Amino acid sequence: MPPRRGESIERNEAHEDFIKKVAEYHEKRGTNFDPEPKVGVRHIDLLKLYERVVGEGGYDLVSDTKAKPLMWRRFAEEFVGKNQYTAAQAFQIKNVYYKNLCAYEIATHWEKEPPPKEILEEVTAKGGGVMTRTLENFERPAPREQVNLDNEDSSDTSPQQQQTPKEEKVDEDPSSASGRTRGLRQQPPQRMLFQPDLTAGRQTRGQMQQTTPGSPAPQGSSANGAMNTPSFSNGASSTLAAYEPSQSYPLSLKPVTTPANNPEFYRQEKKRKLDAKAGPLSRKYRHIMLPGTGFIGPNIYVRAQLALQSGIPEEEQYALHHLVKISHERGDKYRFDQFPGLAEALVKKVLQVSSLFYDVDWDVSYDEEMSGPDDEVLNGLYGTSDAIQKLRSRIRKTTNDHMHDEAFLSQLNRISEAGLIIRNMCMLNENAQYLSAHPLIRDYLAIVLDLPQHSHIIELRHYALETAEQVLKYCDLGPDDALYHSLLDQLWGQDRGAITLALRTISRIAMHLEPPKRLEDVPDDLLQRVQDWLLVEDEELRSACLDFFIQYTSFADNVDNLLQAVDSEGFARQLSRLLFFAAKENKSGPTAPKPRQDDTPDPVPRLSRPVVETLLKLDEPERSSEWLRMCFVSDPNTEMTQISLWQAYQATFAPYQATHTHLVAGDFIKNVSTTFTGATAQVSTGRKYVITGIKARKVPLDSGATPGSRPTDKGKELLKCCWTVQIRTEGQRDPLTGIQPAPTFHDGPCAEWFRTEQDILRHILDVHLRLPRKRRSPDAEDRKVDKMELDSPASRPPTASGNRTPNGTSRTTFAGDLDFQEADATMHRCRWAGCTRTSTDFAASKAPRTVFFVRHVHTHLPNSEHSATSKHNVRSETKPVPPQPEFTKVTTLQDDIGHAAGVPLSAALVLRNIAKFFPKPEAIATDAITGIVGGKKEAEVEPKEDDLLHRVFDDEVEDRLFLAMAQNEKMKELVGTILWAVKAKE
Repeated sequence: MPPRRGESIERNEAHEDFIKKVAEYHEKRGTNFDPEPKVGVRHIDLLKLYERVVGEGGYDLVSDTKAKPLMWRRFAEEFVGKNQYTAAQAFQIKNVYYKNLCAYEIATHWEKEPPPKEILEEVTAKGGGVMTRTLENFERPAPREQVNLDNEDSSDTSPQQQQTPKEEKVDEDPSSASGRTRGLRQQPPQRMLFQPDLTAGRQTRGQMQQTTPGSPAPQGSSANGAMNTPSFSNGASSTLAAYEPSQSYPLSLKPVTTPANNPEFYRQEKKRKLDAKAGPLSRKYRHIMLPGTGFIGPNIYVRAQLALQSGIPEEEQYALHHLVKISHERGDKYRFDQFPGLAEALVKKVLQVSSLFYDVDWDVSYDEEMSGPDDEVLNGLYGTSDAIQKLRSRIRKTTNDHMHDEAFLSQLNRISEAGLIIRNMCMLNENAQYLSAHPLIRDYLAIVLDLPQHSHIIELRHYALETAEQVLKYCDLGPDDALYHSLLDQLWGQDRGAITLALRTISRIAMHLEPPKRLEDVPDDLLQRVQDWLLVEDEELRSACLDFFIQYTSFADNVDNLLQAVDSEGFARQLSRLLFFAAKENKSGPTAPKPRQDDTPDPVPRLSRPVVETLLKLDEPERSSEWLRMCFVSDPNTEMTQISLWQAYQATFAPYQATHTHLVAGDFIKNVSTTFTGATAQVSTGRKYVITGIKARKVPLDSGATPGSRPTDKGKELLKCCWTVQIRTEGQRDPLTGIQPAPTFHDGPCAEWFRTEQDILRHILDVHLRLPRKRRSPDAEDRKVDKMELDSPASRPPTASGNRTPNGTSRTTFAGDLDFQEADATMHRCRWAGCTRTSTDFAASKAPRTVFFVRHVHTHLPNSEHSATSKHNVRSETKPVPPQPEFTKVTTLQDDIGHAAGVPLSAALVLRNIAKFFPKPEAIATDAITGIVGGKKEAEVEPKEDDLLHRVFDDEVEDRLFLAMAQNEKMKELVGTILWAVKAKE
């Protein structure tokens, strides 16, 4: 219930204590106190007002318009409400606080002595600075009457000072500064236009003599008749000075009114003549807009509702036709609470279906005190509990022939449309809640569901069931309610759609109400029937049955009845099988190698000097074609820029440009398309010049077409030098300043490609290790060392596996051009693919230790004959992945946020309710000696436990539960609660 007008005080113990303290303070101070002051229509809560003002810093700070502007206005909006009188109510709120709480605030909150009441409560609340107010510095404002008298006296003594605005003094001298600035601007002098005197023409002598002697001589002539010349030395004549040209006015032409230029005038004229001739009745309805005179009438919503309420068949047909479309297309906007009377009109229309099958014509009464029992009256306020009995007590019409006239079918069609409109509008929760508060909707549903089975009302019955599914979520039906039994009766039929809707409707009764709803008086045969429907391969029907069992098993008594009414063991096994309804298995085996995530193309292989020198024996363009075949391969799905391909070609053959001229850029690009048929040069979408159809090889191949190659060399992979070196990276030049930063260095492989391991070893000794060469003729000892077979098993250091010949049977004898004795003076480090061995790790013997170190380096080198088996070759196989067991995961139906849903979830919930509310095993006390039941003697008593729990949750059911918990990630917690509940009942 909304608060009554004016009540805005929260009355509690804290408020009462505060009012009591303030009242005692005012009584001690000798001032008046109003505990419930009123501003407008609201009473002000002094406790809340005091807390708000003190929270903002006190009365003086709140009244400071600079520190907290419009703060009293905010308080007025907070305690009274925002309206057109907020400005005046702001001062009233301030005055309430000033009279009742200001002194209390100073004495209690600030713990200071407040000003006397003569300068506080007894004066107005205008202004601020109450805490600093004293008798010496406070000036009491004069009364309004005194101020008015003072104003009158001052007006009598100095009237000119009271004039508004004051008269300004204007200097008469227009040339003075004050006259130009303070006074009005002087009128500019009139321009004297020259206008000759037309009357003073040339006169004859006769005319001059005719002048009367006594008359004055005309201007411009002398007394003797001589013509005087006008003098302009002293200004223009008075005639010219006083001349003002006449002002010209525009001609005002009024067009003649004709039917062509002003037809409205003639229409109004005709209307005035007709009104003058009209009789008294027409004059009475003169200002009323009648139909057909331009009044468009109400909107389609109101027109349809009024047409439906009229009861005229044609109007009802028009209204229902439009309301069906409106409820379907605008169902989210069309609400019952916006059109009062629409719901009642639709329900009354649907109730007319009873008159088609029974001799009854329902009338709805909204009278709280009905005069007496009437078989044709329904209570619209509280509902009719015996509506079904009233319907069955009437005479039933014969409708078995299925042959009906046009009036019957037309009436039934309008009734079905009304039921469809109610169904469409109930899909909106607000409309469903609105209808749930009307008891008449329950009578409509009960009567329609209790009508005899007839093919013409199947559609209407489905509309009623869908309406009940949406409305009964907010209703609490008892076991004696006629609608509840009508819904249960629908489960005995053969209509699969009606059964599904009835099951969903029963399970949703009071679903949105706070206390859980218990389904009572469900027959045992009906429970067995619903259990049998779980065997039907129909997901919608199964879901409806499981929803019914979830609601039914929410109470322990219903679980006991269910276990006794149905085959509990088969029911549990059936539910456990439904845990894997529409499940999909996902098997996970050994992890496959992850594909490369980046799209960076492979770098162009960098050939070694010996390989390039063999290519130089060929002439262009065969040389470039051979280089392309070694380093590139056709791929129609890739592309590379032309500049990168040209730079790789130049880096390979530019050092030999002096002796072996290579191709220019244009010819080289054309040769690419000649070498590879699918390679084409084109411009990409990013305005880059690219070549499509080729890509760099990961491992270059020997084509076998170079001079000196053997036929067996064709297709042989080259070997890569994996010696770690310092790679220099140039810094990126700043585009604004043009400054290029210092280069950076990082470790990386040498990455040059060779044909044999002998070439790699020679490359490492010369380029990376830089071993010294001999400078003198070799002596006997040197010749002994040089002629020594360094690949013999005795001289080779053993490997970690004990094998002295890791690279097969290759044998290498070094010529006498390296000085190993001098090389021993320097420590050499092996940097092949992360190796950490040094030359000092080998003990010196007859041969220098550098020889053994070189032999160690040789063990890293890949064998050209068996390159795929070397652990340091780039093409070597990865370590075998240990076999991993396969895991099987099960995924069932899920909702849009990834939670379990559908039939598996409902089956798990039913099993949880059964396990949770399973009846406890009963122990029957039996005397082991006498066999007397009851155990009256203190002899040995054996408890005999009922094994129903183990028969329901047998091994088969538990195995499926454990399997679902292990394989279904979304339902493992719910299935775990079932197992815990079963364990707790044991």
